[in-house]
This record gives sequence, structure tokens and C-alpha cells, in this order.
Amino acid sequence: MEPGALLPDELDTSRDQPPVRFIPTPSAPYQQQHRLARLLEQPVDPGGEQPGTGAAQLEDELQAEAPPLPHAFGARVLMWKQDPSVGEIGTRRAYLPGPVLAGPRDARIAPGTPGIDPVEPNAFGDFVTQPDTPQFDAVHTFAVVRQTLTMYQRALLAAGLDMPLPWQWNTSMDTRPLMVHPYGLPNVMNAFYSRSQACLKFGDFIPPGAAAAAADAETARVYTCRSFDIVAHETAHAVLDGLKPQWLQADAPPQTGGLHEAFGDLTAIFLALSQLDQCEAVVAQTKAHLHDKTYLADIAEQFGMALGGGTGLRNADNDLTLSQAGTQVHAISQVFTGAMYDVLADMFAYERNPVLDDCAAVLHRVAAYLRGLLLRALIAAPDRAATYVDVLNEMLRIVQDDGKPPIYAAFIHNQFARREVVEHPGEAAMAQPPAAPLAPKVCDKPGARQDRRACCGTMNLPEYHRVNRVLDSESAALARWCAANGRLGECLLPSAAVVPVAGVEPAGAERA
Repeated sequence: MEPGALLPDELDTSRDQPPVRFIPTPSAPYQQQHRLARLLEQPVDPGGEQPGTGAAQLEDELQAEAPPLPHAFGARVLMWKQDPSVGEIGTRRAYLPGPVLAGPRDARIAPGTPGIDPVEPNAFGDFVTQPDTPQFDAVHTFAVVRQTLTMYQRALLAAGLDMPLPWQWNTSMDTRPLMVHPYGLPNVMNAFYSRSQACLKFGDFIPPGAAAAAADAETARVYTCRSFDIVAHETAHAVLDGLKPQWLQADAPPQTGGLHEAFGDLTAIFLALSQLDQCEAVVAQTKAHLHDKTYLADIAEQFGMALGGGTGLRNADNDLTLSQAGTQVHAISQVFTGAMYDVLADMFAYERNPVLDDCAAVLHRVAAYLRGLLLRALIAAPDRAATYVDVLNEMLRIVQDDGKPPIYAAFIHNQFARREVVEHPGEAAMAQPPAAPLAPKVCDKPGARQDRRACCGTMNLPEYHRVNRVLDSESAALARWCAANGRLGECLLPSAAVVPVAGVEPAGAERA
């Protein structure tokens, strides 16, 4: 009897292949042993290796299984999503593409010395350490700096601009990285970016009113490097200083200083929204209404509460106007930050359609476009004495060049008009982007000087206030006085006075 003779003719005896997950996969040791067995069965020809056989074939197979670049690089890290005070989101694992070496460090960012001992990667090349330890703080700080730089590099590449975002001191002969000091300011309530030192330094301190007991006080110690917002903010100063070196000087107009501070705060917001899980958390917390209370709008929550505030150092969701801000850079920056936050909320509400797309994905996409738009507008703005209307006009131009709907330009125009940056557009003007550059409504007064007293540590560093000029002028005045009063040439120090000591004769004295 032939096999299958008792089976019905219409019965299909063919079988579908099972899903891949059900197919046993040979282990690595088995594959290695199998290759060696094949070598024994097919020995190499003594006259020479034939292509595709023997040892040559084994080498080809091993090379084929090696992970292709750049996927062979990259590291997973454990970091704070915001800062330790935002307990509802806590820590997260993140992937940093590209080679990350012990420290951690790469070509653009390195740990400062002296500082925390270099953190070594684990067996998988990852930097996953225990929170609330120096090693965790070193990894977290590096990760935020790297993510900030990568975020803006991607924004430029997405717009067709291939540039590496150099640090201010970088030249063809000087490619030094930015040095990061997570514990660079012990017992100092501060954090700053220093151009002259080519570094970021972060302080730690015990908040006023902490428990008197030493153990409790140490438990209450605040490390500014643990704040996602503070690290991103200070890194933003370094990024913008590499693009516009004159903007950081204190003798620039107040609005120019406001652009620097606002860029720092907006960078913290944009970096949070570059992560899909953060977008999901914001959407869930606000029910997709960004003007509801959310940690996203609060900048540096833990630091602000340590100083006695109810929330962060600054609130991006505000209604300040230029006429209310005066020359105080801290307040002026919130005008620009608030306008951009409102534009973000408007664009998100316009693009949001839960039937067709996930709200978190829409927020992620809108924020990505807006941060690229802002960066390109800042690059296109004047190199000196830039004002808010300069950046606003560049944003309106770029939106039109990008082919975005006219409503995008209307959102931007309207929100900056509410802040008294420009005149409020009429109903007809809202329908189409402005044909000519807009004129400012509230301007800095001629000769107005920045008031940086409430700003971050970067804005208050002496190097940006040209203090050396004051010291040099004082030294020059002293030199002129000395010259006028006969103190010319090199100073000759007087010989040391001989102090007589009882019972001891001076050296060289003759005896009677």
C-alpha cells in the first residue's frame, strides 16, 4: 500500500512553517562546534585554500556575524528623568548611540579633573549604576549633556544643515571637549558654564533650614548636577556660546541676555519632549492640555523648592510682557520662554487628532519641529545686539520657507504680540504670514544695561562682565602714578632688616 493511500484526496498534507519564535535557534557553542566539525569533514587543500571553503569560509562566517558599525557602539545609561524631587517619573534607562568610553566621555564631552573617579562600563559596555552615588551623578550629568548636544545636531541635520555645533574655543587647531564637573562647586549654591575654563561646573549645598543633625543635613543635600533641567540649561549656554560668542557678554542689550537665558530654559523643555516616555507622561498628566499644571513648565523643581519656592526656579507657562520685565534678564527671559511655550501649546492643539494619531507622538513631533525652528532662527539672527524681534522675524521667515500652514506663523505672531514684542496683528493679518519684517513694539532703551542679579551662575561669572578690563585699567592708573612720581624702572626690594638677638653677634661683626 502506498503511503497516504487511506487519506482523502482533498486533504492537504502540507504544513505551514511555525512562527519564528517557535523555531529552536542553535546556541553559539553548538554553532562553533558545528563549524569545527565541518572543517574536519572538508579539510583544507594542501595546494592552497579554495574560496568559500575551510578556514577561509569560517573566517567569512565569523566576520558576517560581527555587528555592523555603528551598531557595535553605544551605551545604555541610567539617569533621572527630571530631578529626584519629581518622584512620579523617577529614573529611566536611555541609550546613547556612538562610542562612550570610561569616564564616561566621548570626543566632545569629558569628565573634569580633579573630580569623580572615572566610571567604568560594565561587561555589556553600559553605565548602569546605583542612584544617589557619585558614579550615578557622573553618568547622569554626562548623559544629559550628550543628549542636549545630539538633540540640536539632529535638529540641524533635519533642516539640511550639516554642522557639528562647535564649542566656543574650538578651531582647526583646538578641538578640546567640554569638561564636565558634577561636583565642581562643593558647598556652593550655584552651577555655571565657563568659557575660559571650557567647562560646566555644578554645585551642591544643604538647603537653609535643613535639620541641624549632621546625618539629616547630609541627607537633605541638594546636588544641582542631578537636575535634568539645570544640566540641560547650562549645556544650552555652551551650545549658544559656540554659535554667538558676543551674546553672552554683559554689555549686550538686555534682550540679548534674555535670549541666552530663555534658550537654556527652553532647552530643558525640548530635551524632555525629545523622549517619548516623557511626552506620554505630560499628556497623561495634563490630559493633553499643556496649560494645565505640569512639571514640564517648571524649571529646576528641586533647586527652586530648596530656595523656599513652591515650584521650580522659573515657570515657562506665564503671561509676562516686556513692559513688565524692565531690564532684569531673569524676567525678560521668561517673556520669550512663555511665548514659545504658548506657541508649542497652540501647535500641539492644532495638530492633535486622537482618532488618527497618538497624542504623545504628536507632541514629540511638534516639539521637534519647534526646537529646530528656534535654533535656526537664533543662528540666522544678528551676531551682536540681537533682540526678540530679530529672532521672531527669522522664525516667521523659516516657517514660510518650510511650507508650513499659515496658521503656524499666526500662532507665533500672536503669542509674541501678546508679550508686547510686536504689535498685535489684525484679523486679516492672521490669515497670511507678514510680507515684511515686523517692527518691535517695546525696545530696550538706548544704553540700557542688563540686570543679571537673579540669573543663573553662568550669567553672573566675571568673565562675561569684562571685569579684567576694570582690573587692567586700575593697574594702568597705578603705573602712571608711579611714573609721575619718580618710581621708574624695575622695583628693587629692600634688603632684609637685621634684628638683633640678645647674646648673638651679627655675622661679620669684629670683636673689640
